[in-house]
Amino acid sequence: MVECKELTLKYKDGHKENLVLDNVDLQIQNGENVVLLGPSGSGKSSLIYLFSGLKKPTSGQILYDGVDIENFNQKQFSDLRRKKFGYIFQMHFLVPYLRVLENVLVGAPKMTAKYKNRAQSLLDELGIGQYSGKRIYELSGGERQRVAIARALVSEPQIIFADEPTASLDHDTAVEILKLLKQFKESTTLMIATHDISILDGDESIVRIEHHKAVREHGKIS
Repeated sequence: MVECKELTLKYKDGHKENLVLDNVDLQIQNGENVVLLGPSGSGKSSLIYLFSGLKKPTSGQILYDGVDIENFNQKQFSDLRRKKFGYIFQMHFLVPYLRVLENVLVGAPKMTAKYKNRAQSLLDELGIGQYSGKRIYELSGGERQRVAIARALVSEPQIIFADEPTASLDHDTAVEILKLLKQFKESTTLMIATHDISILDGDESIVRIEHHKAVREHGKIS
């Protein structure tokens, strides 16, 4: 389980201090499929970055299996991010001079036969196995996002953090990508930030980010 307690994030813009998140408490259970909903600038992406350890809070705690990740030493924190967490970003951040399979292996803890086989298997499962030897610039936007998903999954992470993973895609491709992600939810916790409720199918746990707070929503999406 990953959770935050009394989490606050502020940043300074010149002499002005801006509040992004205010005293947020949120628990994400193992195997849960959580979608953070909110408009641009609401703080949902910031919450993803805080939970995943890519950003430090102004105050409060991020707990992974009950342990404050701020107490981890450099090796423990590196192992956590590399072995337990997977990341999918809106802009993909794929390496253009590497081939597709090599890009997936960037997310592997070790360059071994086990992970090479898993990388190819993931590409096959995501429907782009035939492109493993291609360069990234030869792929479409949807195909690149599949590579990013494979890279996030290759280490067999316990949690995948996805920040607006479908924002640059057309609606049909976005729905397909979200369905692909959910194929792995039996073994992996998903935490996805998005502003687009039209791509959801109703089986998600919804957390709305509004007025600097995180509010669990019960019932149908509205």
